[in-house]
Amino acid sequence: MTDGTTSTTYPPSEEFAAQANITTADFDAAAADRVGFWADRSRELLDWEVPFTETLDWSNPPFARWFADGKLNVAANCLDRHVTAGLGDRVAIHFEGEPGDTRTLTYSQLTTEVKKAANALASLGVTQGDRVAIYMPMIPETVIAMLACARLGAPHSVVFGGFSSDALRSRIQDAEARVVITADGGFRRGKPSSLKPAVDTALSAGDTPVEHVVVVKRTGEDVDWTEGRDTWWSDLVDSQSEEHQPQAFEAENPLFILYTSGTTGKPKGILHTSGGYLTQAAFSMRATFDLKPETDVFWCTADVGWVTGHSYIVYGPLASGATQVIYEGTPDTPDQGRWWQVVEKYGVTILYTAPTAIRTCMKWGDDIPAQYDLSSLRLLGSVGEPINPEAWTWYRRVIGGDTCPVVDTWWQTETGAHMIAPMPGVLGTKPGSSQRPIPGISVKVVDDEGRELGPDEPGLLVIDEPWPSMLRGVYGDPERFKETYWSRFDGVYFAGDGARYDQDGDIWFLGRVDDVMNVSGHRLSTTEIESSLVAHDAVAEAAVVGAADETSGQAVYAFVILRAGAQQSEDMEQTLRAHVGADIGAIAKPKRVFIVDELPKTRSGKIVRRLLKDLAEDKGIGDASTLADQSVMEVIHRQVTGS
Repeated sequence: MTDGTTSTTYPPSEEFAAQANITTADFDAAAADRVGFWADRSRELLDWEVPFTETLDWSNPPFARWFADGKLNVAANCLDRHVTAGLGDRVAIHFEGEPGDTRTLTYSQLTTEVKKAANALASLGVTQGDRVAIYMPMIPETVIAMLACARLGAPHSVVFGGFSSDALRSRIQDAEARVVITADGGFRRGKPSSLKPAVDTALSAGDTPVEHVVVVKRTGEDVDWTEGRDTWWSDLVDSQSEEHQPQAFEAENPLFILYTSGTTGKPKGILHTSGGYLTQAAFSMRATFDLKPETDVFWCTADVGWVTGHSYIVYGPLASGATQVIYEGTPDTPDQGRWWQVVEKYGVTILYTAPTAIRTCMKWGDDIPAQYDLSSLRLLGSVGEPINPEAWTWYRRVIGGDTCPVVDTWWQTETGAHMIAPMPGVLGTKPGSSQRPIPGISVKVVDDEGRELGPDEPGLLVIDEPWPSMLRGVYGDPERFKETYWSRFDGVYFAGDGARYDQDGDIWFLGRVDDVMNVSGHRLSTTEIESSLVAHDAVAEAAVVGAADETSGQAVYAFVILRAGAQQSEDMEQTLRAHVGADIGAIAKPKRVFIVDELPKTRSGKIVRRLLKDLAEDKGIGDASTLADQSVMEVIHRQVTGS
């Protein structure tokens, strides 16, 4: 089988293990006293203005309180304390714009900019508890805006710049945001991509509480202007004082609301607070990525519109005093070597990206990264969805020079930070598996009755003990929080993912439960079938869905992109169907395999499988508004229907 449960394990080198931040002693300490372990990490990693005396209050589950009687300022932990410690000249951000413009901000410079932005927001009346919506491209001002909100104790709600005006409006309304921070636009695939017009449309009905819109000049495009409401960032911020004294807030003070959308119902505002979230974000930087802030250059390729950007572009790296790269554009602009040029230019040592991006680069061919010096890399990370073993192995071999550990991380918007990931200095990494919970985290794979399962039994992943960075609720809807995450099993969090243990006790993810198909009574993993297809020499990328079928309940439909140079012969579909049947079993053989040129992806690189399911069920083209390129569905529809 291609799930890799019997695959090669790659032990860390002796050199890597000898200098690793995490050892077996950390696992032992966490197992002996999990709550005490987190208390020690929080005191070690953060500066507390008022030290906490109570680590965890779990008296009203599922509503946790971590470090609740302590006080701190999140922005000061990300900025001021590093400057005070003499690290002000250390680079905080290397910014690389898509057109090739660059900016470098030291910790001292970034601190000054955040102080000025905090003063600017305060001048608009923003105080502790006020919500601020941020709808921005990947530029330094986006990070500055988030940290300015954190400095004031005002929770931000970042809305991904690819979302429509309707999606933006619903999030502004739900969060009751008083201020929106946006830009005229950003650069995407070689041309400006507007943002301000979506804000104008979102606010046009006049039924939101927004009083001010602050606009960053990025692309120089003309924008409509509402006097009395709209203000240029430069006019508002540049004239502010460079002095701002941060106030310490309670650990449970809300830090941000981040909306997750499902196929039905209004988006859920996932609420995260301050002390526990920042503790686990900072710890996971040290643990999962083995971060050495004095020497490492970290690059997470995500967008700050997603939780990955919150935890591993803004709060985790900066709380850790890291130097990082922020890139505005796409991997193929102006050419398919863009990412590797950035790695070479800045000497990136830790790269964190998504399996979809890895498979895309794999499709483009080994010769492109081979043109660049990637020898600075010492660790690679994967995030967003299960990574198939073939892509994992390619990532290690071609990008990591067959020496870099690959840490495949599992976590969610709701969990706030890494939950399951191989500790690279302790575990031998295994292609396709996230392996074990990080120290201090407790999870289980259970059946429908909540009983823990043994090896090779597919089940459901649950988190059976509270953790510091856990969501504190669905904003404004505590009953939805309980119903969505805590009602499936008594007293434990159901993650919504299928998983199983292998014979070594490592965890393998089977995709979302709604991505686990039931074909003639057999539970089949979309991830497993996708991995099987990608293992075929002709296939670069695959997406599998389960579509309604009168005979079997659900049938397997596959959409595949062929590798460059692969011949699309008349019998390719049958060849691939037979390959899956031989690899996994006849029950997993797709009913149809469609050869397509592209797959529907969001700008963050996630495949939107529900649109493919609609095609397979002959429902036409669904809502493609979240796609990076909405025209892709028209192309796929023509290729599937032949019309």
